[in-house]
Amino acid sequence: MNKNSKIKAMVMAAGMGSRLEPITLRMPKPLIHIMNVPIMDIILTQLHDVGVEDVISNTYYLADKIIDRYKKNNLGINFNYIKEVELSGTAGGVKKCQHFFDEGEDFIVMSGDILTTADIKKGIEIHKKSNAIATIGVKEIPHEMVSHFGVVVRDENGFITEFQEKPSVGEAKSNLINTGIYIFNYKIFDYIPEGQFYDFAKNVFPKLLDAKLINTFDVDTYWNDIGTIEQYKQSVQDVFNGVCKIKHDEIVETNLGSYICGNTKLPHNIRIVGNNVIGNNCKIGEYVMLDNCIVFDNAEIKSGAELVNCIVLPGQKELSLRGKMSSKTSSALVV
Repeated sequence: MNKNSKIKAMVMAAGMGSRLEPITLRMPKPLIHIMNVPIMDIILTQLHDVGVEDVISNTYYLADKIIDRYKKNNLGINFNYIKEVELSGTAGGVKKCQHFFDEGEDFIVMSGDILTTADIKKGIEIHKKSNAIATIGVKEIPHEMVSHFGVVVRDENGFITEFQEKPSVGEAKSNLINTGIYIFNYKIFDYIPEGQFYDFAKNVFPKLLDAKLINTFDVDTYWNDIGTIEQYKQSVQDVFNGVCKIKHDEIVETNLGSYICGNTKLPHNIRIVGNNVIGNNCKIGEYVMLDNCIVFDNAEIKSGAELVNCIVLPGQKELSLRGKMSSKTSSALVV
């Protein structure tokens, strides 16, 4: 990268997020809120903090919601996008954005559904020193969890020698996982054909292994893949508990718990237990109890409802069919 040039980035934002239904029936994964802040806001802010000004995203599912939010933003990011007519895989989606990047330069690619405090600047520095084509952020996890992730095996110099896709605990050769944070050199495009469904893990990275062209950097701070309802809930609790440190509005303490709230007006007799997030423009009735709940913007909870470990979405017919309904709320609930 030339001294006068700035590194660009891509945020992958095309996925449908079926494991996060019914939340994703109304919003794409990158716009799901953590502490009332969309995940993609958090990612773009992190990229801006390491000097990124120009970002592109591949969009597909509910693309206009992403485009409308970021085409004009106050995050210091020049947001660009493509609309995919059909999904083309992780590598295929990046290939479609090749025109955005500068020949000979390095760039960052991040999944649009991860919550992390990874030191991306450190990753860039390691990448540049290594002359690798790809540098992947990897994280050490408990060995018993490896079957849920793509596992990487590396040599003493940090270069990857093998990939294992969701191996059983007994077969796993490592407890290092691929975090979905990449620094690539422009040469990566030589390994991705145009017009094909192509995946990094299955199709691209195996070609780079023998030549030792894939380096790693350690993500030794917080990282979580917001892939399921439980992982989403866990991330919110991790922020409340100080395990993950991101910028957010003030947490209000009560005698039984804590909460963060948008512009919603809370009744004086609401009972807050555990850690709760309440969005904007919600309607919450009298004598409601919230215990470890996430209440999305525009949701309604009627008087007397007692909700424990719930995600509350604005009521809508298709959501009601998939969520669990309460007689005391007109919103769909995910428990």
